[in-house]
Amino acid sequence: MAESFLPDPYTHPYEIDPKYAKSAVYFCCEFGIDQSFKIYSGGLGFLAGSHMRSAAALQQNLLGIGIYWTCGYYNQTRGEGREMAVQFRRKEYAFLQDTGIRFQIPIYGKQVWVGAHFLPSEVFGTVPMFFLTTDVEENNHDDRQITQRLYDNDPGRRIAQYMVLGIGGVRLLEELKVDPEVYHLNEAHALSAAFRVMESHGTDPEEVRKRFVFTTHTPEEAGNEKHDFGLLKKAGFFGDLDEALVREAAGVGDDNVFNHSLAALRLSHKANGVSKLHGEVSRKMWDHHEGICPIGHITNAQNARYWKDRGLERARATGDVGFLTDRKRELKEQLFRMVADQTGKLFDPKVLTVVWARRFAGYKRAELITRDMKAFRKLLASEDHPIQIIWAGKPYPFDYGAIDTFNHLVRLTSDFPNASVLVGYELELSRMVKYGADIWLNNPVVTREASGTSGMTAAMNAAINLSTFDGWVCEFAKDGHNSFIVPPADPGLSDHDRDEHDRIGILDILQNKALPMYYERPAEWSQLVLNSMGEVVPFFDSDRMADEYYEQVYS
Repeated sequence: MAESFLPDPYTHPYEIDPKYAKSAVYFCCEFGIDQSFKIYSGGLGFLAGSHMRSAAALQQNLLGIGIYWTCGYYNQTRGEGREMAVQFRRKEYAFLQDTGIRFQIPIYGKQVWVGAHFLPSEVFGTVPMFFLTTDVEENNHDDRQITQRLYDNDPGRRIAQYMVLGIGGVRLLEELKVDPEVYHLNEAHALSAAFRVMESHGTDPEEVRKRFVFTTHTPEEAGNEKHDFGLLKKAGFFGDLDEALVREAAGVGDDNVFNHSLAALRLSHKANGVSKLHGEVSRKMWDHHEGICPIGHITNAQNARYWKDRGLERARATGDVGFLTDRKRELKEQLFRMVADQTGKLFDPKVLTVVWARRFAGYKRAELITRDMKAFRKLLASEDHPIQIIWAGKPYPFDYGAIDTFNHLVRLTSDFPNASVLVGYELELSRMVKYGADIWLNNPVVTREASGTSGMTAAMNAAINLSTFDGWVCEFAKDGHNSFIVPPADPGLSDHDRDEHDRIGILDILQNKALPMYYERPAEWSQLVLNSMGEVVPFFDSDRMADEYYEQVYS
């Protein structure tokens, strides 16, 4: 067996599998590891948390580096009028170990102290992980604020956060006296690490490229940040490197626009999208730029051991349809107690329940099925085929358009006893709504959802995906066999007509396929559920994903 590359007392608690002996460090802004550890915002964090669990289960020589966000992302609560409210509250974690490691990095001309906390593998079943913070006594008030809030809305502070993750992460490795073979940037937030490594390895960009790999997670503009080159230089993003060298290595032109994702593609030797379709979209998106590395794909996945309900899985494994139905109703009852507690509405576990739950963003179209209120009222008023609908999810706390959509749904559903909107969408509520959903509704604009992983864990828990044909769904779905798929719209349609096509398609599937099957042909419904549960694993289990990163990207 191979040995861990980490020194005591931070070494891996298991012998490294020789298949995964190469030393690798995984940088990510957020990790959804456990409900109690609130340092994540949504899908990227859920994905990273699953990766860390699977890497440990496979005994990989991997280390995770993130940020200890003092106030996390935010607490999603309600205001007096039941609208969404944002609260920032300090968090404390007794399971984190303060390593006592302290070092300084220059940020905007000041030396800022960075501390490191350690999460042992045994706590949550992950690889060893470090979380960096500027909230230490050595810093003044402003510098302590750098790592207060995940994805701070102040652009200057967000640059500082990325420097703590990237430069600070490499400085931590230097303090530990380790030089890993692979630096994995999960999104481009930690890109400043590349410039620190370039400084410490003789200012040769090739030394960076042979070590760095990059995973891009979105074709969305907001997910591919750009900053003025001069601002980044002032911040210290490039360390003491010569400006001409940085410009050439990162491909920064006379417009002085520094595109973080594009620079990551130029400073890595391999990159990947997060589904087969996203790999294709990414290559089309970036291929006209010179000097980028090859872009493949590794489809996202989620950790089945963490997400599966054991009772549902036992029913699937034995083919016990009776137990599967009974256990699903038990789980629905648990979810509906939460619905009643939050909204005062009493849902019925015998009624087919549709859930839309994920980050609120424009392209995900949370309110799509409500845009024709006459048709929506007709759907909810059916007595022959009753239906219940739940929405949940966290908008970015300063995305006022997404918050308006959330609040619009709160107001709209107030008139219906069988439709509700939940707050507090974190790991546990995410798991609860997946346990309780019969149908998992997913309706992003096609090609704009890089992967999406919520439907994977819903399928693991006896929920049927009803989806547009995008992201991971393209590699899983067989319409009518393990899911329901809205036929793709003509790409030449206007945005309005495309949305109408998808809205009408969803209602047609619900009213003419899903609801009649659920109530009139329960044996057929149960077989659909068993097909879905049986086919989502093993491919969409993160063990496969973590293995592929070593085999295809780290190799």
